[in-house]
Amino acid sequence: MAVWRKSSYSGGHGAEDCVELAELARGVGVRDSKDPEGLPLIVSREQLAALVVQIKNGGFATS
Repeated sequence: MAVWRKSSYSGGHGAEDCVELAELARGVGVRDSKDPEGLPLIVSREQLAALVVQIKNGGFATS
């Protein structure tokens, strides 16, 4: 059974608008905390690391 975690920066106090991650045998599961019964996106650790780098560098800025 996967253990899902969310960032301590997610707002706390039961905030449900978060991304959750879980270590899985074949990679990392990524899911929306508002839909815990939905299917997670499964990515490799390398893909997740590249995504985090892009986010930190403003690669997905909306402004």
